[in-house]
Amino acid sequence: MSEPLQLYSYWRSSAAYRVRIGLNLKGLAYDIVPVHLLRDGGQQHSPEYRGINPQQLVPAFLHGHRRITQSLAILEYLDEVWPEPALLPATARARARARALAQLVACDIHPLNNLRVLQYFEHEWNVPQPERDEWVKHWVAEGFRAAEAMLADHPSTGTFCEGNTPGLADCCLIPQIYNARRFGVDMTRFPTLQRIETACLALPAFEKARPERQPDAPAA
Repeated sequence: MSEPLQLYSYWRSSAAYRVRIGLNLKGLAYDIVPVHLLRDGGQQHSPEYRGINPQQLVPAFLHGHRRITQSLAILEYLDEVWPEPALLPATARARARARALAQLVACDIHPLNNLRVLQYFEHEWNVPQPERDEWVKHWVAEGFRAAEAMLADHPSTGTFCEGNTPGLADCCLIPQIYNARRFGVDMTRFPTLQRIETACLALPAFEKARPERQPDAPAA
């Protein structure tokens, strides 16, 4: 009997969204354990959840008794435990490029714009909502300018970020585009990113992972 897979997730968390895509691309069955990042002062701060992830962030991934945090670590774990279909390409050079594109999102764009940063601006510095929104738009656009340059006309870019098979970089890019659209970033400046987004969202693995499809998403 296979060990159960559980993903502690919040429907609109882009980091959890990345892992949902990866799990779906692998065709793995998993249970969502919702962690509401706003309700009750943020359920990620509860003693119970701190016992699962001391960082008080989502996602956290449980594979039987194994507990893994950090979305990129989870995605690479999935690739090592369930190698097919692969999220990372076959050659060292291609893997390095895929990781660079993934980390551009996960390490450079996302940390500047996640919930705890925006809440700190609001509660500690009283930064008004319009200024917080402009902060998000600025840093997303800065990152997307770099991503567009890395992807446009590059010989390794195919239907997806790296070749013609969706992988690690796409798992990171699509949730960040979702956030960009939430905050009103002008995506027409990034035609390659939009083209890859369209290709990804046509696949069931990406469609199933969308925020509005999650069990903890608000009713329409």
